[in-house]
Amino acid sequence: MAQENYKLFSHKTLETNIGWLIVFSVLVISFAGLAQIVPLFFQHSTTVATEGVKPYDSLRLVGRDIYIREGCVSCHSQQVRMLSSEVQRYGPYSLAGESVYDHPFLWGSKRTGPDLARVGQRYSDDWHRVHLRDPRAVVKESNMPGYPWLQHNSVEGVNVQERMQALRRIGVPYTDEEIAAAPEALKGKTEEDALVAFLQGLGVAGREAAQRAVLEGGVR
Repeated sequence: MAQENYKLFSHKTLETNIGWLIVFSVLVISFAGLAQIVPLFFQHSTTVATEGVKPYDSLRLVGRDIYIREGCVSCHSQQVRMLSSEVQRYGPYSLAGESVYDHPFLWGSKRTGPDLARVGQRYSDDWHRVHLRDPRAVVKESNMPGYPWLQHNSVEGVNVQERMQALRRIGVPYTDEEIAAAPEALKGKTEEDALVAFLQGLGVAGREAAQRAVLEGGVR
């Protein structure tokens, strides 16, 4: 009897019974995934904003949506990894707390173009405008398409208040005053203005805290 029970729960049983193999594989993967993911919901460094990081203002929030709409997220990551080569090229590695107000996250993994997690204030506004209209005018080897129409599209009338209210419902701490003043900040602005504002703010607020983390923790 003992021998029969041993055979029933042997590796051979699982390997030769596709049904049991699938069931046990799902159970093991689910348990392992939960063991890694659940603690992150209670970990301070992943649920609390990094020092200096605040919710996007209305112009940058609209710029972020344009960034997603135009597919920039498909070619640019926003995550500097903990590798010395990346820190030397892009700046301090990214901290989870820098992205607590990002819904959805735009970390990405594909880098047809460079990582943009620390691109904020590395170039002037004018450089970004030229780059968006004609990338090869500033980077000859670039294969990025141009977005010249953004300079002509106004963002006045965009439903930014509804977007901010939706984000507040899932935890982004916008105040009533910030939401009420949002449309005023978009007056006279174009989609290009919004996108440049978004890019110029990337990685700036949390840069000092991230730099301290690099110095304290080191990089590989």
